[in-house]
Amino acid sequence: MSIADVVAMLGAIATFLFGMPTMTDGLEKLSSGRLEHILERLTSNVFKGVLLGAVVTGLIQSSAATTVMCVGFVNAGIMKLEQTVGIIMGANIGTTVTAQLLRLGDIDADNIVMMFLQPSFLGPILAVVGIIFYMFIKGGHKRIVGQIVLGLGLLFIGMNTMSSAVEPLKDLPEFQSVFTAFSNPLLGVAVGAAVTALLQSSSASMGILQAISTTGVVSFNIAMPLIMGQNIGTCITALISSVGASKNAKRTAMIHLFFNIIGSGFFLVVLYAGNALFRFPFWENTMDMGSIANLHLAFNIACTALLLPFHRQLVKLVKAVVPGDAEERELSVLDDRFLSSPSLALERAHDAVVQMSEFARDNYRLAVELIWKFDAKKLERLNETEVALDKLEGLLDNYLVKLTDRALTSEESMKVSELLHTLSDFERIGDYAVNVSESAVILHERGIAFSVQAQAELDGLTEFKRGANGVIELKFTDRARLLELLLDAAEHSGQEQVDRFLQAMEGQE
Repeated sequence: MSIADVVAMLGAIATFLFGMPTMTDGLEKLSSGRLEHILERLTSNVFKGVLLGAVVTGLIQSSAATTVMCVGFVNAGIMKLEQTVGIIMGANIGTTVTAQLLRLGDIDADNIVMMFLQPSFLGPILAVVGIIFYMFIKGGHKRIVGQIVLGLGLLFIGMNTMSSAVEPLKDLPEFQSVFTAFSNPLLGVAVGAAVTALLQSSSASMGILQAISTTGVVSFNIAMPLIMGQNIGTCITALISSVGASKNAKRTAMIHLFFNIIGSGFFLVVLYAGNALFRFPFWENTMDMGSIANLHLAFNIACTALLLPFHRQLVKLVKAVVPGDAEERELSVLDDRFLSSPSLALERAHDAVVQMSEFARDNYRLAVELIWKFDAKKLERLNETEVALDKLEGLLDNYLVKLTDRALTSEESMKVSELLHTLSDFERIGDYAVNVSESAVILHERGIAFSVQAQAELDGLTEFKRGANGVIELKFTDRARLLELLLDAAEHSGQEQVDRFLQAMEGQE
């Protein structure tokens, strides 16, 4: 093997590894948070969870990303621990889609139709189309589609180049001896886990294994432990994301780890014990890209089928490993873990702004009600909501600033800007509501009252409508009109008292 072959192989690996996150990031952007909402809401039972986990992971091509989402949802209080079990199991099945795509390299190119599907031909075509859409065609969604197509093209190019670069290795006795050592199952599992943990992608490590299989040195007994190790190694991303999270969020990451360890351990014992007793005829069979992809899929389906009936016991196990009661938490949709998926983080920020608008609406209503009928309990509730409103405004401001540092589309950047302006408006409405409530206290203490007509007009100030974007919009908040009503009250309360009240309000400007 020449130096040129080594350089070509390193370049191929770099191209392949760059193509994987490029495609995954594009798929996440294209989803715009919709897939995440499906995960949130459609997990009423574990079987639905498995299906959804497989579909979502198959679409975004990352079981680690799906599991990290689950960790974030549980930490935020959006999902329960039990809801994540099926999703995590399904994620392991969904992540096998990449290997199935890469197996196209094994297609016989005897006819022209099959030739078009080969990575050596399809990869450059996809890369060219993708770069045209990404760089030269305006429009947020078209650019994202270009990114996805470009990433897929780079995957195929990297895979084809890796296969060509490693071909000279098949004649090297040293290379063959290295892979012979992987027939030791424990060593194979350890190497597979270490490589995947380093790359933080089981799809990437699987692609490298598929490329090496073109040398003809990868047999079933070598591939199986490596695949098991890859499943275990991919858990590192979720484990890292759970650091500093709630107990149940940590347990979610542990479910992913235990699921893969138990499944791998069970089938490792069964297969090697079975081979010792019955000498399986397929044990030494050479694996190609297609057979490795099928083995990966079959293994993950088998693990899910094995452990799915015991999903409750799996939850009990992680609770025993991470003991203690899950701490009560306020709903926190602004978990920093979501920032790794900007589209999801933006959806969470939007939901928080809507929540903020509801706080502002409620306080405005309370403030106006206090003007014509004072209630100490309503005043207390208003002050409590104002504290929550200010806190949420600070959290949102910091969160959106962090989000601006991420790779956003032009549409997403515009939405971040709109949310930043909107939350300041809602915070100001909350401050005005406090000002009105303070004036209501003065009215109550001085015995100032409104006429029936003035009260009816005052009720009109509390009418609201909900905008199409879900943000609460005030129909009418004219301070001048409120002062006009107060002047109308002079006929019944005495001009001197109203003058003092107006002076107090002017001091709050």
